[in-house]
This record gives sequence, C-alpha cells and structure tokens, in this order.
Amino acid sequence: MQSTSPQAFDGKAFVRTLTTSPGVYRYFDADGELLYVGKASNLKKRVGSYFLKPRLEPRIAAMISQIARCETTVTRTEGEALLLESQLIKSLKPRYNIMLRDDKSYPYIYLSGGEDYPRLAFHRGARNMPGRYFGPYPSTFAVRESLGLMQKLFKVRQCEDSYFRNRSRPCLQYQIGRCTAPCVGLVTKDDYAGDVRHAEMFLEGRSSAVIDELAAAMEQASVKLDFERAAALRDQVAALRQLQAQHHVQGASADMDVIACRIESGMACVSVLFFRDGISLGTRDFFPRLPLDAEPADVLAQFVAQYYLDRPVPRELILGEELPEQALLAEVLTEQSGHTVELKSSVRGERARFLQMAERNAQASLTQRLASRQTLGTRFEDLQKLLELAEPPRRIECFDISHTRGELTVASCVVFGPEGPEKSHYRRFNIGGITPGDDYAAMHQALTRRFRKVAEGEGARPDVLLIDGGGGQVAQALDVLKELGVTGIHVIGVAKGPARRAGEETLILVDQGREIHPGPTSPALHLVAAVRDESHRFAISGHRKRREKARERSVLEDVPGVGSRRRTALLKTFGGLPGVEAAGVEELMRVKGIDRGLAERIYDALHG
Repeated sequence: MQSTSPQAFDGKAFVRTLTTSPGVYRYFDADGELLYVGKASNLKKRVGSYFLKPRLEPRIAAMISQIARCETTVTRTEGEALLLESQLIKSLKPRYNIMLRDDKSYPYIYLSGGEDYPRLAFHRGARNMPGRYFGPYPSTFAVRESLGLMQKLFKVRQCEDSYFRNRSRPCLQYQIGRCTAPCVGLVTKDDYAGDVRHAEMFLEGRSSAVIDELAAAMEQASVKLDFERAAALRDQVAALRQLQAQHHVQGASADMDVIACRIESGMACVSVLFFRDGISLGTRDFFPRLPLDAEPADVLAQFVAQYYLDRPVPRELILGEELPEQALLAEVLTEQSGHTVELKSSVRGERARFLQMAERNAQASLTQRLASRQTLGTRFEDLQKLLELAEPPRRIECFDISHTRGELTVASCVVFGPEGPEKSHYRRFNIGGITPGDDYAAMHQALTRRFRKVAEGEGARPDVLLIDGGGGQVAQALDVLKELGVTGIHVIGVAKGPARRAGEETLILVDQGREIHPGPTSPALHLVAAVRDESHRFAISGHRKRREKARERSVLEDVPGVGSRRRTALLKTFGGLPGVEAAGVEELMRVKGIDRGLAERIYDALHG
C-alpha cells in the first residue's frame, strides 16, 4: 500500500548545502545500510531531483522513504565520478542499484613469464603472477577450445611446471605432434621463443601477421633447400588459413562486442557476442540484480560500466539500446583502455544482424532461466505446502490501495495463474463516497464490487486472495466475503517486516489465527511478493492516471450545456481559462451560442 508516512531525512535542506561540482552520492537507511550509489555532473542538481520532484517512480519513492542520511564525494570530472560509482557499486552492492552478479571470475589464457620455456594455461582468479593474461573469454569452453588450437598450431607446452621439470622422456603430447618437447631439450630456446612469440601475436588477434611471417620463413627455408622445415611451415600456414576461414565471421569488426538486454517478470538477461580479429569467440549471458522499474537502457549502461571499466575493452561496442550519457561512457572507456572506443546503438547491415542475434539469444536465455528451478510451478507448489492446501492454487488475486493524502483513491486487483500474470483479468476500482484516507473503507468497497459478481454466479473465483496489509485489512476482506456469502477462498494478509526489507514479510491468516514467516529463501514468498508488487505497481499507475486526468480536466466540462464546441469557443475568445474566469456574464453572452441563462451557469461554476 502506498506509504504516506513523513520523510525522516530532510532532503531539501540537505540539497541546499551541496556543491555544483561533479561527484558521487550515497544514500543510507537508519541502520546504516547502503541503499543506493549514484554519480552526478552537478551534485546539487542531481541529488535535488530526488527530493524536489512531485512524482517519482515506485522504486525511487520506496528508496527515498528509507533514506536517513546522504554522503557525497566530490570528483574533478564527471568521468572520475563514473569510475568511482562503478567501483562502489561492485564493492558495496547497494540494494537499489542494478548489480552485475557473477560469482565467478572471468577465464583467461595465461602465458607464464620469467622462464626459458613459458607455458600456456587456463587461468581464473587474481592476475598476480609474472607473465601475460589474454582475455577475458566468454566461457570456460572458449578458453579450452583456444588452448586446443594453440597446441595444434604453435606447440607451446601447457603442462604444469612440476611435471615439466621431472620429465626424462617426451610425453604423449610430443608423440601426437602437439608439443616440441622442451622438457628434454628437443627444441632450441630460440625456436621455442619464436613459437611463443607467434602464439602471443595470435592471441592478440594478429593472425594475418603470423601467417605473413610464417610464409616468409617458408620461402627462406625453400631457398636454403631445407624442404623438411619448409613443408612444416607450409602445413602450419595452411592450418592457420583454414582456421581463419572456419571461424571468421563475415561483417564482424576486428574487435567488437555486441550487447543486448531483455527484461521480463522482474528478471533481466544481458547477452554479449564477442568478436576478436573478425572471429567469434562465443556468447556469454549475464543476469544482473534488477530493482523495480528498470529499463533495458539503464541495465545496459550499468553493465557496460561495471563490466568494461576494469578489463580490456574492444574498439567497438554495439548496443541494443541508446544509453543515457553514452558519449561520456565512450570517453571514459577510451581513456581507460588507451585506444578509441565507440559505442553504437543505431547500426545497419551485418552489425544489425549481429544485434538481432544477441537479442534473440538474450530472450531465449531469459526464458530458459525463468523456466528453471524457480519456475512458477515450483512456487505454486511451495505455496500449497506453506498454506496447507489440498492442491496448488490455480488463481491468485491481490488487492492494493493507492492515493495521495486520500485524494482520488484507486484500488487494484491483479490476477496470477500457473502461467504467470493474467493481465486481461486485471481490474482497477475508482473509490468514492468514503472518508479521504480511509484505507479500510476503500478496501471494503473494492472487494464488495469485485465479489458481488462472484456471489451472483458471475466471474472467476480465486483460490487465494492476497491483501496488501495487516490484520485490519484482512478483516475487511473476511467481512465482505461473509456478507456476500462467498466461501472457499483462502484470505492471506501480506505485512511488511519491521525493517520493511524484502524477504521479511509476514503472511497473516486471520481466519486460522496464525502468522507465517517464510523467510527470504522461500519460493512461496517469492511468488507472493511478485504478485503483491505487481498489484502495488498497478494501483499506483492507476492512481497517477486518475490524478493526471483530474488535473487536466476543465471546470467547464462540469457545466450543463457547455459541450466541446462552446468550451473551445470560450477558451479561444478569452485566451484560456483565466480569461473566462475574469469575464462577467455580459461578456460571456457575446460568445456565439451562449445565452444569459448559460452565461450565468458558467459564471456561477467558475466563482463557486
């Protein structure tokens, strides 16, 4: 239910003390928990937007109601603020920020350093050993596949140092032609160093330069009549050319990532297609933590900042949405990487095809994730167990109330089934004839209007009825059902926890005289919270529409006899409603179609 409690933090007073410099701001609740981190080119203007706007998104309004203090850090430039914001979000994990969640570090190919015979290896974790790290790669499979290719093409060892130092004869990799056996001295240091250099060039995306060098070396071997070496180089060049032909993607930039985002049912998926040297390295999907009301562009902006600001970035990022402050992000990435980075959201040709591929992949991965362990079916079954029902509910309805200081109250009813939200069954009720701000009366009226049809044998009957509120609200629902003679519906109140944190809700079963605390890991509570939040969103949006319509409505519309033509004529004649209000009866009569009686009615309506 929309909160009307007074705000504990005096945001307006705090804003007056702020500087206009760029920087980062942080919001904390009364317990000291970090709620949100944001950056600003003008701290005074940006922070002020939270406390001076008359209307805010539900997510922002919910956050502001919890703010107990705000801290700021001034930076020299907006770019520095962007970097600091990204670092703080990743390290502190604020509740209301979009957070890139990935509990695994990214895989790399590691080339050891400080050795006569360096090794190539799979690496994940801190990059603090001497040597070079190539990546990050989109997946473990991509790294393993690349290492397999390196063994075939350049024969650089991949064995552990302990194994390498204790060999007395070549291993199986030498016998199958995937290593030159440096462990037993079958290759010189110079030749091995050449193989390592070519491997580095290949991993840097310079495969064409490697081919050119090998081709030149093959010609020199032929001139020297070293036909055995020339044949080996010929085969290596042929293998590299074949690899390029197999893996090269027509239309792909030498260095490019294609990024798309899809959001559904409170979950987001960001899918990235990686291209290096015109070769596709594969795809990786990310599922960032998503607060309410986030848009794909917001998710992509946070993803790009959190993912690329501390790792190698390609020269081109193709994005499914135009980002807010896209130019600033490109500037910061360019400065961080040491080369020009372009962010493009309007593309054609092959790039548009790659973007469509990323979008399809994001949608498919999101659909698969939603249908995995935490499916609606699982949640419905868990709710059945929690409420001790004979079978899983087939239809859940939830009611919520929204108003602003009692003005223009709207009640919402949303419906969920085993397949998810059934939006065609959603309903809103404009509440009237009650004491402003009386939520109990508003709930009673909405429930009466909804279940009167059920009592008359019309409309579907829910198995579970959720009421956003405590025992008083639930009692209203029970009274309505009793008055109408409707039975067989389980009525559940959803009350927020003491700290109003998600996962701490209490389920109230008044008719059974008990309360349930499922806890944040309960699939049943996840379902209840999703239905409750959807009802809350639907109620707030309905209230806002009703309020905006009321504000846009002209007083003249309530005067009998004044239709759209006469209203237009009045407004045009007097230059707007203030001019009509200032006119007397005689002046009003000069407008075509308005006689004395109608002019007097108009005058009385405008002057009370």
